[in-house]
Amino acid sequence: MTDPAGPLPTAARLGAKLWARHRSLCLFAVSGCLALGVDVGLLWWAQPLLGHYGGRLLSFWGAATFTWWFNRTLTFRPTGARTRGGLLAEYTAYLSSMALGGALNYGAYAAAVSLLPLVHRHPALGVALGSLVGMGFNFWSARRILRNKA
Repeated sequence: MTDPAGPLPTAARLGAKLWARHRSLCLFAVSGCLALGVDVGLLWWAQPLLGHYGGRLLSFWGAATFTWWFNRTLTFRPTGARTRGGLLAEYTAYLSSMALGGALNYGAYAAAVSLLPLVHRHPALGVALGSLVGMGFNFWSARRILRNKA
């Protein structure tokens, strides 16, 4: 039997249900894509001054700071009080929790730059690879810190 309202409203309802269920994951992915641009842009700027590895540390910090802002503002909007200790405590907790994901991210980048001539010539490819490697852990971790548990 067909839906009397037609196929579009059914598709719209399905889309709304999927968005409601996976909103935070989708926005986290958007945050990551935008942060990839921040990461690559900072690496492009810093690499001549700090080299492949020092430039990557700076670019990762800048990208992680961007994702903290984006995710706290849009992805995991609070329903009540934030982390105890205020904004600095939340930022510190967020960056600390991103450390393992960041280590995975940086390790994949460093391995790719060291082992793959194409990535050595185009380090942005290593940034993308590292970003994918760290994303799963960072999603879980950010969700725990930025979403209000009350």
